[in-house]
Amino acid sequence: MLMPHMRLHNTLSRQVEEVVPLEAGRIKMYTCGPTVYRFAHLGNLRTFLLADLVRRALEFEGYDVTQIMNITDVGHMTDESSAEAVDKMQLAAGDEGLSPLEIAAKYTEAFLADAAAIGVRPAHVYPKATEHIPEMLELTRALVAEGHAYESEGSVYFDVQSFPAYGQLSGNTLDNLVPGHRDLETAPGKKHHADFSLWKQAGPGRLMKWDSPWGEGFPGWHIECSAMSMKYLGDRFDIHTGGIDLTFPHHEDEIAQSEGGAGHKVINMWVHGGHLRLKGQKIAKSSGNVVRVPELVERGVDPLSFRYLTFQTRYRSEMDFSWEALETADHRVKQLRRRMVEWAPAADGLGAAATALDERFREAVATDLDMPKAVVILNELVSSDAVPDGEKYALLASWDAVLGLDLEREALAGWEPTAEMQALVDERDAARAGKDFAQADELRDRLQEMGLEVMDGADGTKIRPRD
Repeated sequence: MLMPHMRLHNTLSRQVEEVVPLEAGRIKMYTCGPTVYRFAHLGNLRTFLLADLVRRALEFEGYDVTQIMNITDVGHMTDESSAEAVDKMQLAAGDEGLSPLEIAAKYTEAFLADAAAIGVRPAHVYPKATEHIPEMLELTRALVAEGHAYESEGSVYFDVQSFPAYGQLSGNTLDNLVPGHRDLETAPGKKHHADFSLWKQAGPGRLMKWDSPWGEGFPGWHIECSAMSMKYLGDRFDIHTGGIDLTFPHHEDEIAQSEGGAGHKVINMWVHGGHLRLKGQKIAKSSGNVVRVPELVERGVDPLSFRYLTFQTRYRSEMDFSWEALETADHRVKQLRRRMVEWAPAADGLGAAATALDERFREAVATDLDMPKAVVILNELVSSDAVPDGEKYALLASWDAVLGLDLEREALAGWEPTAEMQALVDERDAARAGKDFAQADELRDRLQEMGLEVMDGADGTKIRPRD
C-alpha cells in the first residue's frame, strides 16, 4: 500500500519536506557517481549508501524508483584550471602503464564490487561521461545560443551573471564570491571570476580530447551531470543526491546549466550527506587515512556491518569511524542473523505489539531517514516478550528491504529456486542487460506473485522466499 509521507531534507529549501513525486507512484532520482581513477574508500561509500537508503526507503513505501548514477571516466577536476593542466585520469594512466579507458574500466569494476559488498543496489543505468560527449556539446551549444555561455580562446564558459538565481543552493552568491576563492577556476578570458567552464581547450599532450565547434577539447566537470541526468530522466525529475562537498561548486553549477538549458526548474529536491571522519579528520586520500572495503574483509568484518554502523548517525551529520565501533556493529549483525535461524517465520499476520513496532519503524525511516531511531526500534523488537518469535522473523525480514543487512542469509542458506523460478530470473537479467526495464518490471511482478522477494544485485537478480 502506497504511503506518500516520506520526508527528506531539501538542501535547496533548507527544510525537511514531503517527497511529492512529479508522477504519481514513481520517483526519478539521479546520484552523482564516482570519478574512476582510483579506488573508492569508506568516506566515498558513505555517500553512496545515502543514495541507496533514499531509494530503498522510497521503495519500502511502495514507490517505483528509477535511479541513474554517472561514471566520470574523464578525469577533469576543479583544480584543472588551465589548458596545460594534466587530468587525474591521465596521471593514473601514466603511473600504472594503462590507457585512460583501461584505468576507468579497472576502477569502475572495483567501485561496483565495493558498493555491492556494502549492500548498495545497482542503479538502473550507469552512463559514462566518455560515451555522452555529443549530449554535453548539444547542451553547451544551447547555453551559448540562449546567452548563458560564451567562447573564449577555444574554451566555453557559463556566464553566471546571466543566471540571477546563482547561489540558491549553496548560499554562495556572486557578492560573496571573491577572486581567488578556492573553489573557483582561475583562467584568462573569463567575463566574471565565478564563470565556470563548460568546454575546455585541450592543451598539448592531452590524451582525452574530442572535436567540438570550438576546436579540440574536453568537457568541464559539471556539464556531464546536467547532460546525462536530463538524457535519462527528462528535464524535470524528483531527487538528486550527493556528498555535502559537492554542493558548491558542482551542484550549484549543475543547477545553472540545467535550468539555463531547459528554461525552468529541473530538480525538485537535493539530498546531501555528511562526511565520514577518522580520528577527527575527514577520510580522504589527501589526509592519508583511507580505509577500503577489502581491508574490512581482511580483518574478518562483514562489509554489511559498515552499513549497519552508518545507521547510528543521521545522514546529514559528520560521522566518526573507529575500528572498535565497526567490530561492535559486526558482532550485532552476525548475532541478528543467528537469531533469525532460531525463529520460524510466522504463518499468520502480525499481532498488536508487532504492528505497533512496524508502524514506529516505518515512521522513523520516513522522518528524514532517522536510522538511529530505527535501530532502537529494531533492538526493542529483538528483546520484546510481547512479540512471538515468528513475528519477529517476519518483521526483520520485511525491514531488511531498507536495512539491507541480508539478515535471512543463514536462515535461508538451504533454499533453492525451482527451474521455473530460475528461468524467470535469467529472462529478467537479460531484459535488464538490454535496458528493457518494462519487461524487467513485469518479470519482477511475476516472481513476486510466486511468493518471492526480488532483489537486484551486482551480479544479477536475487530471489528468496517472502514471508
